Amino acid sequence: MTESATAEVLSALSARGLTIAVAESLTGGMLTSELVDVPGASECLLGGIVAYNTHLKATVLGVDAATLATHGAVHPDVARGMAVGVRHALAVDGHDAAIGIATTGVAGPDLQDGQPVGTAFIALSSAEETRIVELHITGDRQAIRRQVVSESIVLLQEYVANLSNA
Repeated sequence: MTESATAEVLSALSARGLTIAVAESLTGGMLTSELVDVPGASECLLGGIVAYNTHLKATVLGVDAATLATHGAVHPDVARGMAVGVRHALAVDGHDAAIGIATTGVAGPDLQDGQPVGTAFIALSSAEETRIVELHITGDRQAIRRQVVSESIVLLQEYVANLSNA
């Protein structure tokens, strides 16, 4: 992902007074780091939670424990729960983040929760909607994780573009 795309997303969010919170599993902090690398990110980035352990997805982010027990951590409903939950978990002065974005998936080397390596879900949640993107990526662990970060920025770009058209 180009730094300029990330900077453009953050600039657009900041111009609208929108805040963002990040919940990461698969990407392990890489998405938050991508955002933090942009000078001025603190104008809209509230923070990030790395909930790598499945139990933390329920206890910290509020993902439904039954969903986790039934499907495991690599599931679109888990990504949705993480994105919704991080908006609340990183609320400031009683105000939820305007946007929550979350990543979960399998970087390998082995299957997880019956899902093959390269399966990933990204969710973006706002008060109005939640979007989920399912990905099937080839490559090694780092390539998979980097691609999920890039696709997360693309999802944010699409969200911002729709705000501009509204």
